[in-house]
Parts: sequence; C-alpha cells; structure tokens
Amino acid sequence: MIIANIIGGLGNQMFQYACARAITKELKMPLKVTQDMFGVYSSHYGPELERVFSLSLDVAQPVELQKMIGMLRVSPLIRRVLASRFLTLLRGRYFIVEPHFRYWDELYDRAQAGGYLQGYWQSERYFARHTNIIRKDFEFKNKFNEQNKELVREIRKTNSISVHVRHGDYVKNAKTYSVHGICTPEYYFEAIEFLEQQVSNIRLFAFSDDHKWVAEVLKSRYPELVLVDHNRGGESYNDMRLMSFCRHHIIANSSFSWWGAWLNPAPNKIVIAPRKWFTNGRDSTDLVPDTWIRL
Repeated sequence: MIIANIIGGLGNQMFQYACARAITKELKMPLKVTQDMFGVYSSHYGPELERVFSLSLDVAQPVELQKMIGMLRVSPLIRRVLASRFLTLLRGRYFIVEPHFRYWDELYDRAQAGGYLQGYWQSERYFARHTNIIRKDFEFKNKFNEQNKELVREIRKTNSISVHVRHGDYVKNAKTYSVHGICTPEYYFEAIEFLEQQVSNIRLFAFSDDHKWVAEVLKSRYPELVLVDHNRGGESYNDMRLMSFCRHHIIANSSFSWWGAWLNPAPNKIVIAPRKWFTNGRDSTDLVPDTWIRL
C-alpha cells in the first residue's frame, strides 16, 4: 500500500496525487491518502481533489497509518516535523520524504514494499508513463456556468493564449515571497512578444489572483486582453479549467497554471514558463517539461 500525504493548494495536491497514482499503478498496489495535515498547515481552500475532479479518494484510517509508520509518528504535527532533513534517522523505513526538489529516481525502489509519501513531487517524470490515467482522473466533474461557457466559445475560436499571474500569498507572505518571488512584467512582455512571432492573431486571456495588477500592467499595454476575474473563492479552480482550453500558455511560477497548461492535450501547444521558478536557489530543473520553453 502507498499512503500519499495531500497538502497545499490545488496544484500541489494534483502533483502529490499524480505521483502516488503512477507508483501504485506501476507496482500494482492500493493507493490511500491522508488529508489531516490541513489542520496544521492552512492553505487555500483545503482538500479539493474530490470536489473538483471525477475521482474518488480512499482515506487511510489511523490504524493503517500507524501500522505503516508507527504509533509515535501518526500525529500530523509530528509528521510535519519529521520531514526535516535533519531527522531522517527518526522516520523509519516506510516514512518516505522527498529529499530534494529535483526528480528523485530512487523513489520507485524505495516504495517497492509500500510506504507513506510526504513531499510535493513536482515533476512530470514521476507519472510520465501513466499520463492517460492521470488525465482521466483529472477530468473536471462540475458543469460550467453560462459565463464560463461563453468564454470557452471565445477561447476555442481564436488563437488563444492563457496568461497566468500569481501574486496572492507570494506577495502577502514574506516567507513565501522569499522562496518564490513573482514573475516580472518583463517576463510577460517577452513571452507575449515571442508568441506573437510564432502564432498569428493571438488573443490573450489573463487569469490571476491580482486583477488590479493585470489591468494596470498588462491590459494597459494590450487593450484587447480579456481579463477573467469572475471565478473567485471556491470556484477559482475554473480558471485552471479555462486555461486548459487555450491553445498556448504563458504560466507563472505556480503549480496552478502548470496544470492548466499540462491539461491541454494538444501536441503542438507552446508553453512558456519562467526560467527562474524560485528566488532562494532551489533547483527547478525537473519541474518544467523539456518540451516547454523557459524565458
């Protein structure tokens, strides 16, 4: 059995699920999840996978988690502490923590006999052999409202470019900002210019948690840009869904728009990602697929 810890925003939850789903498919073992760490780590809108997608999660019972990693490690707070790289020896054989942010090629070997997975696992390489399954699991289950249906029609009839601007906690939380930073206006200008050279008659559709910034910086420069600003709160996942209908993508240093671009199945799509994903020096080499362009 693999027990995957699910935590973070929707994009992070998707990476954690996709990695664990691929491992259990490869090793032919059941998949269960824990979602209890949201109680000690407040983020976004809590567990969203079952609410947003047509999938069903099997939540591990406390006794199953205890049997896997031991009674003293079951507490969400203890598990969070044990993720520290300084406490490796205290975890035990089946408590598997992501050792670094690059793709970890030892994960499948470590999980051969099962285990509890804690980490972000943000690389397509973890599930590249099972993309059809992941795409099926990540089919959105709720119907669009009329406003979003109209946007889909506009997106489909143009050379649509999704442009994602992520500010939010990246700006408001000093600790988060020190890790991620934000994409500069110059990044977006360069990306748009690049796509204008590759694609004729592009139409920009902007998605963001900072609509004022988009209006002042991007729409003032590109008046025809469509600012999508109505999917808010618990409905914000619809922005990811709308992005996936666009033909090409300019993503932020955000797992949310990463998935918005990845869920577009078109083989000829152009995806532009920021060259510098983190500001703290963390290696993001394996985060962006080789077919995407980094600027």
